[in-house]
Amino acid sequence: MPFDVPLDRFLATRLPYLADGGLETDLIYHDGIDLPGFASFPLVLSDAGQRALRDYFARYVGHAARAGTGFMLDTATWRASTAWGARLGYDRASIVRANREAALLAQDIRSAHRHEALPIVINGAVGPAGDGYVVGHELTPSEAEAIHRTQVEALAEGGVDLVTATTMTHLGEALGIVRAARGAGVPVAVSFTVETDGRLASGMALAEAIAATEAETEGAPLYYMVNCAHPDHFAGALARGEDWLGRLGGIRANASRMSHAELDAATELDDGDPAEFGALHAAFLESLPALKVVGGCCGTDHRHIHAVGCHLHRAAA
Repeated sequence: MPFDVPLDRFLATRLPYLADGGLETDLIYHDGIDLPGFASFPLVLSDAGQRALRDYFARYVGHAARAGTGFMLDTATWRASTAWGARLGYDRASIVRANREAALLAQDIRSAHRHEALPIVINGAVGPAGDGYVVGHELTPSEAEAIHRTQVEALAEGGVDLVTATTMTHLGEALGIVRAARGAGVPVAVSFTVETDGRLASGMALAEAIAATEAETEGAPLYYMVNCAHPDHFAGALARGEDWLGRLGGIRANASRMSHAELDAATELDDGDPAEFGALHAAFLESLPALKVVGGCCGTDHRHIHAVGCHLHRAAA
């Protein structure tokens, strides 16, 4: 069904929309759900999996309602590309079906929680073809576009409001997903993963990555985001008041202060301090004039998003 809250209402929001936390880590560590390859998209292909996702998102929608914000509802498709599908035993037709089913499920969840005071935007999550922490093979834009085109087209056909290139470790893959989105006629945002020094895994500075994406795509992304790092890892770069911050529209931070290498080697979940996590976001409300969406990444759950929502609610008071 078509979206009944214009996307421009979201883009013009005074108060950022809330998003969910770290979907995969939350489902694995708190709900005891096995996700081979850290992929959540297989859940949309079964009734039991869909029930788990409905229950998961209901926790977060409630926090957005109480905070007086809108909600950014991601599809469970971070690893639903043909590249990851092939590794996990899914052919192209299955990947197309999974992305379409994920978009339809998101629409059903939105319908179940629809309220004029709670606008919900559906975001098609598009993750990297490789690891979200390590560059590995650095894709050219053409290679990335070819890899991600099937998923982006399926999400667009499923009726998402936008797609977001999420946990991008290098420039080429981000550019390729933007190209795929433009070809599919769907709005796109770009979210970069940064290391403890605030730089991409490729070594490129966040400001440089955004400037290069702007130049190469003629400013096509709706906005940019930073994700998969603790606020302390990138707060310094955001506090300088530079012009590029006017294009930074989203933050999805990790709960842990560990580096990506440390998180990869960890055998237990480091969920940090939810209350502190929320408090650290108060500064971002002041330093990022174009902030549109705030959520969590690895290790975060509904407690962290509740804490962020409390600060958003105070800002609106």
